Amino acid sequence: QVQLVESGGGLVQPGGSLRLSCAASRTIGTIYNMGWYRQAAGNTRNLVARITSGGSTNYADSVKGRFTISRDNANNTVNLQMNSLNPEDTAVYYCNVIASRTGVRLSYWGQGTQVTVSS
Repeated sequence: QVQLVESGGGLVQPGGSLRLSCAASRTIGTIYNMGWYRQAAGNTRNLVARITSGGSTNYADSVKGRFTISRDNANNTVNLQMNSLNPEDTAVYYCNVIASRTGVRLSYWGQGTQVTVSS
């Protein structure tokens, strides 16, 4: 069964905004870190932002001041508000969740959602 479901990707003009959302199944267990990674065509997958269970955040230097990550623990969701988008932000964005239901922490990945910034 699906553990993570992503939504919110699409086509946007430079300078525009998008909001990505990722919802985790209740059965995924105790959630620790939640984050977003992206992979542009021909490039490696890199961390964009992450947020811990305590609310501590980390951002890639390239998105600081433009992107904001947040989480809603009541709904097992993590969001990524992306502002002032530029063509370099074009990539497939993947949600990542670190969770445990057996005492062993596992890494889960969303299906990926395309973000295209173009005029």
